[in-house]
Amino acid sequence: MGKRLEKLTPELIDFIGNQKLFFVATAMEDGRVNLSPKGMDALRVIDGNRVIWLNLTGSGNETAAHLQYNNRMTLMFCAFEGKPMILRLYGIAKAYHEHDPFWKAHIHRFSEIEGSRQLIDMEFDLVQISCGMGVPYMDYTADREGLKLWAKKQGKDRIIEYRKKKNSISLDGRPTGLPEA
Repeated sequence: MGKRLEKLTPELIDFIGNQKLFFVATAMEDGRVNLSPKGMDALRVIDGNRVIWLNLTGSGNETAAHLQYNNRMTLMFCAFEGKPMILRLYGIAKAYHEHDPFWKAHIHRFSEIEGSRQLIDMEFDLVQISCGMGVPYMDYTADREGLKLWAKKQGKDRIIEYRKKKNSISLDGRPTGLPEA
């Protein structure tokens, strides 16, 4: 049932572009494994072996912390409608911040979203497709607007303070690499 590829095909790139949700998994050598859902049109395929995604200010910052110590990352996409499929991308990644040249070169690929925190650049060398027959059908209604509204209400200075308190140290007590922290 499963299939392995070295890069994305045009059909798989289209599949990714149609997904409203994806999952990010990272882990250090020790400590907790992190698995986070992501949405809000925050991922772009750069080529058959590279994606970037816009990471927003949230309740934690585990992905960025993990990437400083172990740059392995897995992304997973599931078909919740249409033909069943699970698509995983296995590779390495790095987080970039507003002051980084990489941010300046790539932020134009995304709509402006208050609370944008990092760009995550992922290069992958393994694409895995599996059947997805156990994934339920689910109807997409709309993106939740709460995070965007919260960030807009906070303003830049209060978001920086929030990040210092909530996003600068991981669950395992490691720094997350935020420049303002």
